[in-house]
Amino acid sequence: MNTSQVIIQYLAAAGIRHIFGYPGDPSVEFLEAARREGMSFVLGSREGTAGLMAEAYGQLTGRPGVCLSTLGPGSTNLVNAVANAYLDRVPMLAISGQIERKREPYFTHQVVDHNRLFSPISKWTTAVQPDTVATIMRKALRIATAERPGPVHLTTAADVVGAEATDKEIRLPPMRARRTPQIFSTGAAEADPVKRLKAARRPVILAGVSAVWSGATDALVRLAETIGAPVVVAPMAKGVMPEDHPLFAGTLDMACNKFVWDFLKGADLLLAVGFDAVELIKPWPLAMSTIHIDTVPNTDQIYQADMEIVGDIPGILEAIAAAAGSLARWSEAEVAAHRGKLRELYYAGRVQGRMNPTDVLDVARTLMPRDTVISTDVGSHKLLVGQGWTTYSPRTLLMTNGLSSMGFSLPAAIAAKIVHPQKQVVCFIGDGGLAMVQGELRVAASLKIDPIVLVFCDNSLNRIELKQMARQYPSWGTVIEATDIGMLARAMGCDGVAVDSIKGLEGVLAGPRAKDRPLVIGAKIDPAQYAAQF
Repeated sequence: MNTSQVIIQYLAAAGIRHIFGYPGDPSVEFLEAARREGMSFVLGSREGTAGLMAEAYGQLTGRPGVCLSTLGPGSTNLVNAVANAYLDRVPMLAISGQIERKREPYFTHQVVDHNRLFSPISKWTTAVQPDTVATIMRKALRIATAERPGPVHLTTAADVVGAEATDKEIRLPPMRARRTPQIFSTGAAEADPVKRLKAARRPVILAGVSAVWSGATDALVRLAETIGAPVVVAPMAKGVMPEDHPLFAGTLDMACNKFVWDFLKGADLLLAVGFDAVELIKPWPLAMSTIHIDTVPNTDQIYQADMEIVGDIPGILEAIAAAAGSLARWSEAEVAAHRGKLRELYYAGRVQGRMNPTDVLDVARTLMPRDTVISTDVGSHKLLVGQGWTTYSPRTLLMTNGLSSMGFSLPAAIAAKIVHPQKQVVCFIGDGGLAMVQGELRVAASLKIDPIVLVFCDNSLNRIELKQMARQYPSWGTVIEATDIGMLARAMGCDGVAVDSIKGLEGVLAGPRAKDRPLVIGAKIDPAQYAAQF
């Protein structure tokens, strides 16, 4: 086998069947090896969006998403997607071509030092060699999936990809953990978590993205029901606690964020279950006793926990539930009252007779199936989606909330439709975000997939415009010229329509849709609700 074939064989052994990218000269042998293996290659409109597809693939499957770029500008265009995966804690293998090894030390045309470029935003970066390729692939897969997951960057030189491999044994490393829990506590803290739980009157659980990666939903629900504790979730963990469960208590740092934080401040014990502080937007404001339960220690120290239980999250939660027994600390009526107030605040600022952002979400949630997979972009609408979209299971809402890069949701929706071809996929995106990645509409059409792309059209970069308004500055540098969404969609091989009313949106979503191309809906909204919310 040549070097590329060994790489592809490792991807296949790991259950990876899709590669997203934009190839160049050093990619030819790699592409041929992938074709012969029966892999699917998705050609993005540029490297950055292909990388975002790979990130979403990782979020959906738990396996590393694979993205490919050429050398020089191809690799630099890939940077944002790799950084996104790094801060979103998503496993990824990013592969970039490079000039031949003999010229790399001195040549300058399109030559960028990949190690210096990708080291700050990757868990590991290295160059593949024919005599180390199998070892490098084992290490790359192990590092990418180890806690916390993240991207690994591999450089494949033009004279390496087709060279005969001398290191070619296909043997996967162990990629699933079986951990024995460790307990760390301060000298002043009670070292028995069950005793502390029994002594608490108002415990609350805060669940984060590591709980999703650990498959902790069943154990989380069982613990919450056993001790009678409400569960607040971090945005990228939406669905880890089914949101129609009586003990679900909202999403952190999205719309109505002050109300949710005030609710947490009323707890006398916080169980931080797989919570990653990378999702925090502002400093941690809580001072109550906290138990950190995660696969990694609380080395960030962004929030203080006087006890840490590090190990397999579902096993830890099951053990605590079994040892604590029924505590019934909160009644369902108390949590329901909190949730009712949260819902009331969520609708604040609605303008009668206009189409509000929350109207768009309500219509879509009502008319879409329960198991719909959605992606949301970055902007004011994301904060409403994060709080208002009812999510019933993990990995059905895709967002970036670590790096929070605009342009994520359309590539993510494409990946979601590839991974789940039988499910309805809906992409929520602002007109600003769509302008960054609208070329991917043509990619989606060429794949003959049918996500619904719902565009919030308010002709501004609203998050920044609101900050200008707060300082009594005019909207300057934040206004986006209106786009004819229908014309744009048709030019990209999609169906497209503009709506400016709830009734119009209902008619489009409830009506017949083509199954071989995306439907792009430009929803003209009144942005006044954003000002009331944020």
